[in-house]
Amino acid sequence: MSGSVLHDVLVLGALVASAWLAGLFYAFACSVMPGLGRTADGTFVEAMTSINAAIRNPLFAASFFGAPLLTAGAVLSAVAGGGAPAAPAAALVLHAAAFAVTVARNLPLNDALDAGARVPASARWGFEAPWRRWNAVRAVLVTASVVCLGAGLAAG
Repeated sequence: MSGSVLHDVLVLGALVASAWLAGLFYAFACSVMPGLGRTADGTFVEAMTSINAAIRNPLFAASFFGAPLLTAGAVLSAVAGGGAPAAPAAALVLHAAAFAVTVARNLPLNDALDAGARVPASARWGFEAPWRRWNAVRAVLVTASVVCLGAGLAAG
């Protein structure tokens, strides 16, 4: 490891928060969305709008914002300690990309679903396939950040 306890704690914290986030996106990709995909339009829209409202909570915020912030802290501590920040820096770029996908793609789709909830079939048609596609992108990006952080921690 870099020799800095702070650095190691930041990397480990970033790794855990990133794993939580990757797991959430993965769970949506392999179970939540396929399960909702088997429901009627009204049920699908009602469930997704409810999930979108419920996910805005402190526990989710801790991983969604904490993972990139802890990763940035790991990069800064590596630089300050004279170490090689390549692994956490790569993880930070991946987190930035996942954040951009969320803000540019998934959140606007969520908003459109909410706005069109009164016409479930139409709202679902414009939401489901693109949301699933962009969620898969986020899952891959954040999973790759977990790999980078783990590799950096293992390399010491």
